[in-house]
Amino acid sequence: MEATETDPMKSGEAGVEDGQTPPTQLKKKKSCSEGLGFTKLSHWRTAAFFFSLFLCLTIVFAFSFIMPCPVRPQYLSAWNRTFPQAATYDFLDIEDANKDKVLDVLFIRKDSVGGPNITCAGLPTPCLFVSAVAGTNGMSLWELPLAPDFQWGQCGLDGLNGLARKEKGCLLSHADQLTAIDKYNGVILWQRPQPPGLNSTLPVLSVPDLDGDGFSDVALVAPGPLQTQLVFLSGKTGVQIGSEVVLDTTETAKHLLHPTKDAHYVLLQKDFGLYGLALWRIAAKAKEGAEAHLNKDQNWESKADPITGFVPVYESDSLRHVLRTKTKKDSQSNLLLLTGDAVVLVDGNSRVPLWTVNTSAVLSEPSFGHFNNDEKLDFVIEEDNGNGTKRVVILNGQTGGILWEASLLASPNSPRPASVNTINSFSVFMFWGGMPSETNSSISLAEEHRSYMLHPLYSKVLLEKNNIRDHIIAFKATLLERGRHACYILLTGPQSKGEEGTVVLRKRKLKQDVSESRVLRIGAGGSSYSDEDILEAFNRLRFSDE
Repeated sequence: MEATETDPMKSGEAGVEDGQTPPTQLKKKKSCSEGLGFTKLSHWRTAAFFFSLFLCLTIVFAFSFIMPCPVRPQYLSAWNRTFPQAATYDFLDIEDANKDKVLDVLFIRKDSVGGPNITCAGLPTPCLFVSAVAGTNGMSLWELPLAPDFQWGQCGLDGLNGLARKEKGCLLSHADQLTAIDKYNGVILWQRPQPPGLNSTLPVLSVPDLDGDGFSDVALVAPGPLQTQLVFLSGKTGVQIGSEVVLDTTETAKHLLHPTKDAHYVLLQKDFGLYGLALWRIAAKAKEGAEAHLNKDQNWESKADPITGFVPVYESDSLRHVLRTKTKKDSQSNLLLLTGDAVVLVDGNSRVPLWTVNTSAVLSEPSFGHFNNDEKLDFVIEEDNGNGTKRVVILNGQTGGILWEASLLASPNSPRPASVNTINSFSVFMFWGGMPSETNSSISLAEEHRSYMLHPLYSKVLLEKNNIRDHIIAFKATLLERGRHACYILLTGPQSKGEEGTVVLRKRKLKQDVSESRVLRIGAGGSSYSDEDILEAFNRLRFSDE
């Protein structure tokens, strides 16, 4: 019987009998062939994955050995360096001197003996040693012997010997010589005789390029009893640019360089106030054409005297201090002026007083910090209260209003106040003196210095620490590294300038003092927080250089 179309079984069987492959087997063979292709593709993908992984790991391990992760500097919480028979002066600078991103201490001492293999050979003994000491551990980085005697020194100057802009150098005046030094290695960049008859004083003014060599230059100001002179020197070579310029026919007390919105002015503190003289005017007198690349400020020039060129900034017959105030967030510098009876903040562009606060005699140069979080610098003033006491006042930089005040004993040889910024937009302040309630203490303030720390959020409390007994020559509170390691550095030595004796350079971590301090309640009512809460608040502080 023949199979019909309606009999699939018979149809399939007939196909088999005829030697044909059944349809189901054809489908199975096709599926197996496709599966084999996918398997081969999967093997290639796996191989590619492991090859990529191996290549990435090879690159990572290779660069780990070529460029290892930076090692964070190891700090000592406190260190000191002692020089048994030496004389010393104020800090030259506190800056990174070995490019490890940690601040170091640059200072000068007069001594007969230097470090290992460093002597006064060929120089009068004792000679000057310019020294850089590591902020991390107090070890010497370099020392440079120079001829005595020391007149002045300043670091942070651009353009010395063609140094890159970020690599600022130091300039020293000593033994009738000017010596430019590379702060990173203590190498002399150039050395020139002092301009004859010019006894210049600090500060040295770092000015824009005047001689066209592409590097900043410097200006030295010499106030004399009959006239005040200025001379320009090439920052690259130390060679004088043009001739000396007579700025004024009288002696000036102090000077500084002030940048306005459009130009630079040399500010001169005179007997009857503060006056500015345009840098382009001075450069034109020193050398024809030297003013070509210097700008003019039409606002200031409109008020300039037609004969002298002086621009009146603030008139006062009792001007004591003039400071520029500027933070990283400010677009311009204002001027803080202290007179015999007032503190005045003057707009750095318009010369208009922003506010005025009446004061008594001021004992020291003001310092800055942030008591509140308005991002404006606040000012710390120490006033003479009479009877051996002083009034410490923090003024609001925005309005001049009093933010905080306290009375302390005005101990002799007290450093000016200082502050260190925190990540919370306020600063921790540090003062020196004594508490009036302890006048009968068995140890007088002349024998022992006491330091105080103020936390703005706990303003009715001070931390007091009995500090050193030595004569303080220089004091600085700072961060050794960006955003961390708040500390203070002290330089102590003989009382008379240039006198020989024991010189000690110390560094101490700020928080190290917290555990060794006692909590003092000040003001009406004191603070409701316990001593443990106050100490913990200081220990929780995180610092910032912003």
